[in-house]
Amino acid sequence: MAAAKKGGFNAEDRGYSENEYQELAKMYSGTMGSISAQEIVKGRVVHISDDKVTVDIGFKSEGTIAASEFTNLKDLRVGDEVEVFLESVENRDGQLVLSRKRADFMRIWERVVRSSQTGEVVRGRCVRRTKGGLVVDLFGLDAFLPGSQIDVRPVRDFDRFIGEEMDFRVVKVNHPSENVVVSHKVLVEEELATQRKAILEKLEKGQILEGHVKAITDFGVFVDLGGVDGLVHITDLSWGRVGHPSECVKLDQTVTIVVLDYDAEKKRISLGMKQLMAHPWENIDQKYPVGTKVTGKVVSLTDYGAFVEIEKGIEGLIHISEMSWTQHVKHPSQMVSMGQMIDAIILSLDKDGKKISLGMKQLEPDPWTTLMLKYPIGTRHTGTVRNLTNFGVFVELEEGVDGLVHISDLSWTKKIRHPGEIVKKGDKLDVTILGIDVDQRRISLGHKQLQDNPWDSFENAYKTGTDVEGKVVRIIEKGVIVELPLGVDGFVPLSQLSQTPVKNIADSFEPGESLLLRVIEFDKEGKKIVLSALEYLRGKEQQLVDDYVNSHKLTPMTMKDVLASPPAADGSSN
Repeated sequence: MAAAKKGGFNAEDRGYSENEYQELAKMYSGTMGSISAQEIVKGRVVHISDDKVTVDIGFKSEGTIAASEFTNLKDLRVGDEVEVFLESVENRDGQLVLSRKRADFMRIWERVVRSSQTGEVVRGRCVRRTKGGLVVDLFGLDAFLPGSQIDVRPVRDFDRFIGEEMDFRVVKVNHPSENVVVSHKVLVEEELATQRKAILEKLEKGQILEGHVKAITDFGVFVDLGGVDGLVHITDLSWGRVGHPSECVKLDQTVTIVVLDYDAEKKRISLGMKQLMAHPWENIDQKYPVGTKVTGKVVSLTDYGAFVEIEKGIEGLIHISEMSWTQHVKHPSQMVSMGQMIDAIILSLDKDGKKISLGMKQLEPDPWTTLMLKYPIGTRHTGTVRNLTNFGVFVELEEGVDGLVHISDLSWTKKIRHPGEIVKKGDKLDVTILGIDVDQRRISLGHKQLQDNPWDSFENAYKTGTDVEGKVVRIIEKGVIVELPLGVDGFVPLSQLSQTPVKNIADSFEPGESLLLRVIEFDKEGKKIVLSALEYLRGKEQQLVDDYVNSHKLTPMTMKDVLASPPAADGSSN
């Protein structure tokens, strides 16, 4: 039998029989066909040195791997079977290029890819911060955990997770770049979904639960009940006045709440915190009986008073009339300011209406109780004009103590239309005490009473029929006011100035001019003197009548006309 030739060699020349050679050739060609680059292969350690490990993978040549790639080098022995990654069948030197590190990575990568496909939960450890999140050690592979995927609640401090082991789910695998993204949030959400269902099935009004403050807004606080959010409205945080919810709670704070209402259709849960506290108005009449002195903070100012918070949920009103015994308080800001701590006295308490009336002035003795001793009726004092009104003058006798001089008590003799004709604000004015009403807090003052009543002497000087000369001081619609000797004012009706109607009295008479007149009425009690120019002219020469008519641009009249006019009995008609 002729010897077989393989590769230019005779089988017998190699020391093998034909059958043996064929078998070896078949095994060799099969081995070569099963090995290809960029895949994991099994090999056997044939040599170990300090810096490298030689591995036989059944190829025509052996490969070497850096000893640093073996994490278990000290336990490695010649003859051990190991997995390596065949990067290249041969390099430029014709040698195999193997990697133990790459083989380990590929096994991890296969596991990661498989878990991403199956949804398997994997365990990893957060090792360091990175931009936007954390780096997680996943079986020795670096995976990215975005900050938004750490928890369902916003995470403000990433550093507290470093070094912590957590469960994750692989949510993204990028094969070309070999990047992996994991999430812990999806696991939390799944757990919360189960909890949410259980919570909602058992949820009912009046149920007391624990939760964490998830968000704070101007109108209230959102509380996480374990997968379900509920709202504590700002009005249900405290029995007291709340400016902003952040005054009562902080983010992530654990709070105990009660379910006030649950809308299953809209999935809205209304919660309350104050309802778990005792109502501050319970037994309030025992805690704050009338007459009790309290200390509180001014929390609101209105035109009519100040609201004072005695304690959370209990406020009282100090009306402006209860702020001072003596000052005329027009606005509470004259006496108190927002946020100020003040003392007050409980004046009244309406438990059902939840109203408390407070007083500040009651902290001091009522000066009006001793005012009668300080300002006896009839005594004379000097005060300062503080205010003028149509009906009189307010005069300050001392700080906070004012009295009123009525317009009729300013002068015995003058017809005063407004107090400004006599005094102005800031003037010093002598007055006498006419009366004190302690209950109404009123002092009646007089100015004219400092002089004797001159009307007793006027009765003789201005009796009916007396001729006098008066100076026009004011023109009014119904006539003129004249000043008579002795400083008293008299009134001349329009009908006593002319026998015929006067269209515009201001065109005929002017302030400052003198008129010859006759007294036709004297009323001592009413302090009234009525005069007449026509009565004065009655019986006088025609020339005097003409001079009067011409000087005042009146309709011409004769003495006969004057005599024809019946004598006036009073100032109401001629």
